[in-house]
Amino acid sequence: MTVSRRDFLLLGGVGVLGAAAAMTVPLSSVDARSASRLSDRNMPRPFQSAFTQAPVLQPYATGRDPVDGSPVHSYSVTAMAASAAILPRLMTPILSYNGIFPGPTISLDRGTKAVLRVRNQLPARHPIDDHLLSISTHLHGSASLPQFDGYASDVTNQGFKKYYQYPNAQPARTLWYHDHGVHNTALNVYAGLAGQYHIHDPLERQLLPQGEFDVGLTISDAMFASNGALAYDDEDHSGLWGDVMLVNGKPWPVMKVQKRVYRFRILNACISRSLRPALSTGDPITVVATDGGLMPTARSVSNYRHAGAERYEVLIDFRKYAPGQRIVLRNLSNENNRDYDHTNKIMAFDVVDTPVNTGDPTWNTIPTVLTGSEVMSLTPAQSTRTRRFRVKRNDRTNVWTIGDDGTWAAVVASGFRKVVANPGLNATEIWEFENSSGGWFHPIHMHLVDFQILSRNGRAPFPYELGPKDTVYVGEDETVRVLVKFGPHRGKYMLHCHNLPHEDHDMMVQFSVGLPDGAVDVNDPITAAPASWDDGS
Repeated sequence: MTVSRRDFLLLGGVGVLGAAAAMTVPLSSVDARSASRLSDRNMPRPFQSAFTQAPVLQPYATGRDPVDGSPVHSYSVTAMAASAAILPRLMTPILSYNGIFPGPTISLDRGTKAVLRVRNQLPARHPIDDHLLSISTHLHGSASLPQFDGYASDVTNQGFKKYYQYPNAQPARTLWYHDHGVHNTALNVYAGLAGQYHIHDPLERQLLPQGEFDVGLTISDAMFASNGALAYDDEDHSGLWGDVMLVNGKPWPVMKVQKRVYRFRILNACISRSLRPALSTGDPITVVATDGGLMPTARSVSNYRHAGAERYEVLIDFRKYAPGQRIVLRNLSNENNRDYDHTNKIMAFDVVDTPVNTGDPTWNTIPTVLTGSEVMSLTPAQSTRTRRFRVKRNDRTNVWTIGDDGTWAAVVASGFRKVVANPGLNATEIWEFENSSGGWFHPIHMHLVDFQILSRNGRAPFPYELGPKDTVYVGEDETVRVLVKFGPHRGKYMLHCHNLPHEDHDMMVQFSVGLPDGAVDVNDPITAAPASWDDGS
C-alpha cells in the first residue's frame, strides 16, 4: 500500500536562529509503514522514553481585581524558537512557549482571574514559506471576551506582546492554549505552540484525584526529516498524519504508576489525527469529564473516539494489576486516518509496588454520580431557532467551507462584518452540522460556548459524549445536532473545523452574539485590545 503525496516540506529551518531556508522534496509516494525519513538508528521506538509532564507555570505577580476584589494571577509566556530532545540522537527544532513542548501548564482555581502576557520572540518569518510569524493565542474552552479570545486576525507580530484576560468563572475543566494565527495555525501548533490550562473547583477536588495523580496527557503526532527536523505534508490540505506518536513531547513514553486510581486529562493536540484510546488489557476506561468539565454521570467504555482539540478526563484503575505488569494505552484509530507501524500505540504504564497513601479517599474511588451543569440541563423545547450548516470541500476551489460559501477569506473581504448567525445574548438554539462528503471527518469547534450534543444521525450521542462540549466530532456521513445557549458575552466569535489544515484553507467563519445591526462593538476582537511593542517590561 502506498500513500500519494504532493510534496514533503521539511521544517529544517525552524530552529534557534530561524534563518535557514526549508527544503521541498517532491515524492511520488511513500511506504505506508512509515512517513519519516529517519534512518533506523535515529527512528524512535515505542516504550524507550520516560514519561514526563509539563511544568506548572507560576504567576509572576498576584493581586486583587480593583472592581470586585477577586484574586488575579499574572502569567507570562514567550513564543520562541527552541530545540527539543524528541529523537534518540538528533535534536528537533521547534516553535515553543518558554522553550518547551508542550508549553507550561497553567493551573488555578475557579474565580481566580488570569492575565496572560504573550510575547512574540519568534523569528520574523517562517522558514517554510516565508510568511510572517505572527501569532494569536486562543484559550480553548474559555468564555473570554472577543478581544481576548485569540481571534485569528487579531495577531501579535514579532517583537510585540499582548495581555490576555481570562475570567475563569466556569466550572472546573481542562482547557488548552494554542496559536490561532490566521491561515497558519496548523504549522504553528504542529511545531509546538500548545499547552494545557486547568481550572479547579471544590467539587472536582473532592471527587477526583489531585496532585501527582492528576496527570495531563497532550497527545500529538509527527513525522521527521532525516536531520531530525519536523517534516510537514498536509496532503493537499486534507490533513497531516505523522508516524510517531508523542505524549507530552516524548515518543511512546512509559509512565510508572502505583496500584491506585489515576486521573488523566487527555488532550488530542494532533492537527488532524483522531484517536480511539483503549487499554491493552481490555479493561474499561471511566470517562468523568468532557471539554466543559464534569459529566452528570461517569461512563465506563472500552474505547472512545477522540477528535483533535477534544479533551476527555478519564479514570484508570491500576489496583488489580501486579507490580511489574505493563499496560499499554493503545490507539484503535478511526476511519480516514493514515496509520503506520506504531500509530496503534500511544504510551505504556508500568505498575510499581510503591506504597499507596490510602488516606487519600480518591485512591480507590470511581465515582458514578458527578454533577449537573447549565448546558446539560437545557432541553430542546427551550430552543428558539434551528440553524443548519453543511461542512464540505469545494472541489473547484480546493477550499474547505462551512455552509455554501463560509470561509475566513469571505469574513476578511467583508471587513470582518460577515457572520453566519446572530443569536441574541442568552438565546438558546439548535445547530445542526451535516457532513455528507464521506471522505473526511471534521471536529467542529464553537468559540465562547459549551453545548450539549443532542443526536448523531437521529440517534442518541455516544455515552462518553454526554457532558458539556465545545468541540464535536462530525464523522463521515454524519449529521450532528447540538443545543447551545449563547453567552455570557456579546461580540463576534469563530466557528471552525479543528482539523487545522482545513481551518487554514479556509474552513472558518464567525457568528455574532447579541449585536444588533449597526451597533457599536465595544469588544471588537481586533481593535479593542491590540498588541503593543514589547519593551521588555
